[in-house]
Amino acid sequence: MSAIALLFPGQGSQTVGMAQELAARYRSAADTLAEADALLGFSLSSLCFYGPADELTDTINAQPALLAASVAAWRAVQEAIPHFPTPAAVAGHSMGEYSALVAAGALTFADGLRLVRERGRLMKEADGRSPGGMAAVLGLDADQMAAICQEAAAATGGIVQVANDNCPGQVVISGDEAALERAMAAAGAAGARKVVRLAVSIAAHSPLMAPAADELRRAIEATPIRPPAVPVIGNVTARPLTDVAAIREELVAQLTAPVRWTESMRYLVEQGITTTVELGPGDVLTGLMKRIEKATRRFTVADPAGIETLREAIAA
Repeated sequence: MSAIALLFPGQGSQTVGMAQELAARYRSAADTLAEADALLGFSLSSLCFYGPADELTDTINAQPALLAASVAAWRAVQEAIPHFPTPAAVAGHSMGEYSALVAAGALTFADGLRLVRERGRLMKEADGRSPGGMAAVLGLDADQMAAICQEAAAATGGIVQVANDNCPGQVVISGDEAALERAMAAAGAAGARKVVRLAVSIAAHSPLMAPAADELRRAIEATPIRPPAVPVIGNVTARPLTDVAAIREELVAQLTAPVRWTESMRYLVEQGITTTVELGPGDVLTGLMKRIEKATRRFTVADPAGIETLREAIAA
């Protein structure tokens, strides 16, 4: 198989039942979830398998649950396909960047899990101090939305900015209530095909997360990080994180900076990546990649069936 990039989903992809079939089939996946339970001191695996959904969706739980499910999927692939090619690069969307760093050997699973648990806690706290929200805008590009957000922020004296440039025609904006609502209305007036308020109560990837970023920096500085064994494409720069210092800065900056996903995926394609494998629940990143570069081969591994499809493709 040609050059492969591993992709790891972020918050919003979590779903009750995730990783359950993988854990039932593959010892490595079951061991990963058992390790997470022991590290966190509660049954994260039960929350992944059985919910309740509102508890799983709570940001303090969703982030470690997604990391555990994604790493379990990657380890299951390695167990099921011993000769799986070494990936040419890895990338993760927002919180998924931590999963990518674990897969690249820059973070241990235990340290990654602790960091995202703390990240979720701090983001929840920051929302309590500076409430906000997020909205998806379809049909306008990131530059158009950046201009609209700038006007809305100036008009309200508030904060709103592009949070995720996900793919051509799909942008997420983030900010405080007044500025966000004004930007949403302006996007509709500018011809957006659809403007949808997201079911989150945090203004991720905006300056409203600055208090969380300041506190998270201390946890990141205290965590051992190694140079990655394969290139990790950063959300903030849309380029490889070349050393440990760059990784630390990236993990702090990405809380308040936009996720440049479209640019990240285009960079991978420019480097010769022709195949992507999304590891973890859902297929959000696979869908985005189809919009960014249709010529790529795209696989998702959320269950044993996904692994079998991948195995057959590699053997072909």
